Amino acid sequence: MDIQIATLCDHAADYNGKMVITGTFDTLAAPQMPVVQPHCCLAMRLCITPEDSGQRKFSVNIIDEDGTSINEQMPIEADMPIELPDSVPFMTRNLILNLQGLKFEDEGIYSIDITVDEELVQRIPLRIVKVDAPQGQPVNE
Repeated sequence: MDIQIATLCDHAADYNGKMVITGTFDTLAAPQMPVVQPHCCLAMRLCITPEDSGQRKFSVNIIDEDGTSINEQMPIEADMPIELPDSVPFMTRNLILNLQGLKFEDEGIYSIDITVDEELVQRIPLRIVKVDAPQGQPVNE
């Protein structure tokens, strides 16, 4: 299984097998910690071959620098049965996970780990940085 695309973004959609991705990002900047990302998507495009056939276990986990999941909902796991017709050399599938209210307690480097059958197949870095509030704008306490 080849992950052709894996990105965090503001919005993603599948239109008849075509993936539309808007606002891809790898950094969240905030004037105070913790920072909450109200909504984002993890957009993935998988290329599957006959060798991938069978019952697979798919997992997404967002972890901090110490390898600890950011919340009790992680990891997100799903059974993924794969079966290709004999005459099909490959097929692609778009997977979109809508993520709500992701909370990051501290600044640092986080990772979005994607595993298949407990094997890490993709790691997406996410940087959380604390920045000064824009001049003239108060920081919510």
